[in-house]
Amino acid sequence: MRVNNDEQAIRQTRAWVESVVVGCDFCPFARAVLEQQRLLFSASMETKLEGALEALALECLRLDRDREIETTLLVFPRAFQDFDDFLDLLALADALLVDQGYEGTYQLASFHPRYCFADAPADDPANYTNRSPWPMLHLLRETSIARALQHYTGDPEEIPQRNIRVARRKGIDAMKKMLETCY
Repeated sequence: MRVNNDEQAIRQTRAWVESVVVGCDFCPFARAVLEQQRLLFSASMETKLEGALEALALECLRLDRDREIETTLLVFPRAFQDFDDFLDLLALADALLVDQGYEGTYQLASFHPRYCFADAPADDPANYTNRSPWPMLHLLRETSIARALQHYTGDPEEIPQRNIRVARRKGIDAMKKMLETCY
């Protein structure tokens, strides 16, 4: 899939958040943040690893300055289409957060069009709990996570397993279609 500009990538990512993440309730905290307009969608047209890490550092600085932003989805529509390359970015991004003194302040979650859990076959519908229109890093405030968990009545450790059950119940064809409709 080719993207013409960052607005297009952001529209597609927003559609994915609304229809898949919120629609399937993969993240029980996403709806409120989305409705309160405290989720920032940011697209980087960087194609090199160094530029992507710089984009992440800039997003951290933006979160430092703007407390109204709860969380950021940093989308890379022109890079890291290979899942292994994306995993390399993720490892360096985690190290960057530590190096920049953000450990305990921000944490990363990751999503990718070809996301595949280490112990799952590529066609397992469970992989769609982390499949997105574009490679992306989700930058979360740790204080926001702690606050959300204080009000969560379920067991947060159960969320990933519940999501896997939902995706498998829907099946591979339904999960593929949900993702494809975001384009």
